[in-house]
Amino acid sequence: MLCQVYRSPRKAEMYLYVQLGDDLSRVPATLLQHFGEPEAVLQVHLDGTRELARADAAEVVEQIREQGYFLQMPPGPEDFKRKPE
Repeated sequence: MLCQVYRSPRKAEMYLYVQLGDDLSRVPATLLQHFGEPEAVLQVHLDGTRELARADAAEVVEQIREQGYFLQMPPGPEDFKRKPE
């Protein structure tokens, strides 16, 4: 699946994935209000072999197919805790 990735101008590290060529009509209006004006930042091919930094590519594709978009949230405080070595 070819995806267009948008960055939120309001929240650092928040991204919205949609299938390339789709508009944002399937994204709920309330989500877009909180997200802000989407800024296109990347087009990516998700084929099951590509790894994403903060999301499982298969889950991203599944959610795009089911609901029309995938929202990647910023990392939470627990993501910044130092892991024991």
